[in-house]
Amino acid sequence: MPYVASIGTYLPCWGEPVHRVPGDDEDAITLAVEAGRTALESGAAVERVILVSRDFPLVESSNAAVLLAGLGLDPELEVDERLGGAPATLDAVSSARPRTLVIGVDLDPAGAAALITADRGLQVRTAARLARSLPVRVRNVGGVVHDYGDPRLLHERGLIASLEAAWLDIPVAIAGVDYDRAVQLCRGNPPQLPTSGASSSLFALAAIAEQAVTGPLIAAEQASLSGVSVSGGSTAVQRRELPARPLPESTFVAGAEIPISLAAYERAFEAKTRWEAGRFADGRFGADQLDFPPRFHVGDDGSLATGYELVPLPRTGTVYTETTVHMPVPGLRTPYTLAIVALDGVDVRALVKTTGVEPGAVAIGDRGRLTLRRVAVRSGVPDYGYAFEPEQAAARSAA
Repeated sequence: MPYVASIGTYLPCWGEPVHRVPGDDEDAITLAVEAGRTALESGAAVERVILVSRDFPLVESSNAAVLLAGLGLDPELEVDERLGGAPATLDAVSSARPRTLVIGVDLDPAGAAALITADRGLQVRTAARLARSLPVRVRNVGGVVHDYGDPRLLHERGLIASLEAAWLDIPVAIAGVDYDRAVQLCRGNPPQLPTSGASSSLFALAAIAEQAVTGPLIAAEQASLSGVSVSGGSTAVQRRELPARPLPESTFVAGAEIPISLAAYERAFEAKTRWEAGRFADGRFGADQLDFPPRFHVGDDGSLATGYELVPLPRTGTVYTETTVHMPVPGLRTPYTLAIVALDGVDVRALVKTTGVEPGAVAIGDRGRLTLRRVAVRSGVPDYGYAFEPEQAAARSAA
């Protein structure tokens, strides 16, 4: 019987209040990192990660390395990537052992939520699990979607029939269905959820925890469902949900793909995705000297020094200077803003894109944080790095 120690949620700032969309530099992994880091603010320990989504950036290669790096977790941790929707996420929660980080991610509508299980906290237990086949909407291995569009069949022979077969009490919340349908089937005032896929179960659990209600939480997808009973206890809920606003207008010029050097990608991966600088432990090039990106040095005797160690960099800083690029570049959306950010407490300035605000919206002296983003797609490979989100975006999220 798992307990939930903390829950973190994340909504992108772009789109409509009831339908968020990811920014051009966001994908399922960057959303997962945002939600996961928010859940980790509680300080709860993590020994295993489960990621649930239908929108993985890579299907034939693992997403785990970027996910763990962005979360700042040990690269040796087990990561379980599961393809699924709302029931799959709730299944992961109900069967998780303590110190498991469960993350659900969706791109349409966009949002992510995460929780950490522990030995105490909000108590949940498995109440139902039912797999039935009613393939009203399917997607094949080539990505082709067939939607047979029969909402009455889906409601009556899918959701209603499955609820009756599961012999459940009246739920307090249902994830995976629209709000009007949830109101008809739930007792009390069920939460209105911002997503309908893998993350919706965790958004529902966050709302239940905040409202301090108990009872069944159901996650449904077509004719299958999973249910847990929330039976007491408390958990920390942290939300990073930015107010919605329209995507900025931009130009995309089709052309040759941005090339990739996998050798260079591999050399830079750890430092770039974990936001780390190089430092020589023996102090021969300066006890406090940090190199970002990390690099080799030539010693006084002409020998090449390669033995630097990686040390974490601060994730906050101040804009030293900035510029906005308006000239279209093949493979990138323009305009976009670049900033040189002076990081707090160290003698390092980093050149990064800005995120979470319209191009041209930052100025010299602006404060903000560094956050993982997809900086480009090179030869079909998502390339991750860090971007600067000014505090004005964070202030909007708190408004």
